Amino acid sequence: MLYFAGKIVAVIKWCLLTFLVVVCLVFNSFSQQSVVPEETIVQNFYLQNHQQLFWFSSEENKKKATEWLLMIESAGHLGISTDKPQSNLIRVALLSNNSLDSIYKEQRDRQITGLVLNFIKVLQQGNIKFDYDGVSLSHDSVYINQLRNSKSHESVSEMVSRLDCKDHEYLVLKNFLNDSIRTMDSLKYKKIALAMNYRRYFSINHPFERIVVNIPETEVRYFQNDFLKVKMRAVVGKKMTPTPTIASFVTDVVTFPRWNVPHSIAVTEILPKVQIKENYLELNNFEVVDAKGHVIDESIVKWKSYDEKSFPYFFRQGTGSRNSLGIIKFELANPFSIFLHATSWQGAFTKDYRFLSHGCVRLEKPFVLADRLLNGEINIKKLKSGRKNTETKTIKLPHKVPVFIVYNPVIVEGKKVIFLPDVYGVIN
Repeated sequence: MLYFAGKIVAVIKWCLLTFLVVVCLVFNSFSQQSVVPEETIVQNFYLQNHQQLFWFSSEENKKKATEWLLMIESAGHLGISTDKPQSNLIRVALLSNNSLDSIYKEQRDRQITGLVLNFIKVLQQGNIKFDYDGVSLSHDSVYINQLRNSKSHESVSEMVSRLDCKDHEYLVLKNFLNDSIRTMDSLKYKKIALAMNYRRYFSINHPFERIVVNIPETEVRYFQNDFLKVKMRAVVGKKMTPTPTIASFVTDVVTFPRWNVPHSIAVTEILPKVQIKENYLELNNFEVVDAKGHVIDESIVKWKSYDEKSFPYFFRQGTGSRNSLGIIKFELANPFSIFLHATSWQGAFTKDYRFLSHGCVRLEKPFVLADRLLNGEINIKKLKSGRKNTETKTIKLPHKVPVFIVYNPVIVEGKKVIFLPDVYGVIN
């Protein structure tokens, strides 16, 4: 008997210890959550609310918070992922409302607000992160007003249905997600969810004109007032030199551009060729320049004494139809030196696999696009007849045009959903 009594006491002690550990972990989680910097959208919400509590201010709002949690936790059917650890903490806070002191109650109230506002935000504008974004504007004030002025008689599911994207392609993707995909952590689910986010993004960011480059598709589209005006094939970055995602503006069209060869390309590709073939630079219309752009006499350069690490010069290719940029390029503001341009090798566009560049986007129909952007105020015939080393000219656009270089792995044609190869391995 004493033996069994001792066992029972040991089990009780183990249970008590486990309970204390769990309590400490929960308390620690609450403490860690409280030191996370608060988002501006949450701060602005409470500035407009004029009181420290919103959800805990009434039983009606507390009930609505529970509704939001249920919606957010089941948002997989909308292609929206859930922050489960945070929603679990909030659920515990709602259940233990009476035992929370005023400080923790305010913290939990703000966490609920952050969770709900971010859900409303993603629902309408998607969750798209560009490597460089110089276009997107904040719509946070809209989402704050939508939550603050939400109708008391309207359920959360009704509000979500009202705010959800109505774009045709989005609805096709959403139906496919709910009808054909069973596993939410599958690659197909993740691809569809990303494609839905892009449709949300373009539904809220839809300027009169826009150029969209879809990397996985290796195609470029030009839209006016949401109508497709130009569609063409493109060449984008290799897997080893991927094209970054960019939201920016085309501001100028440059005719007969020179190509200032990036140093990495100069030392790994051009230098070895020059060391093998002495007249390589002359044949390809390159000149050697120093860091300040001063031309160096190539005949005095001791080519074979340099390697990738020691080569002190740069290469610059003269203008003309054989220039790697072709005879026209579109200036694109970004920190990666990425732009859209013509090419001297049209044969690349006949290939199905067009991941061939060092990162820039080569266009199949650059003259058609330039003619559209400049409203016909460009002499295409004269450009095509231009000779080697023709003077470079910059033509400013009447207004800057947004360009979106995206990585959208799924496209919609009518009601058909088409999955594209994930060449860069982005989806995982």
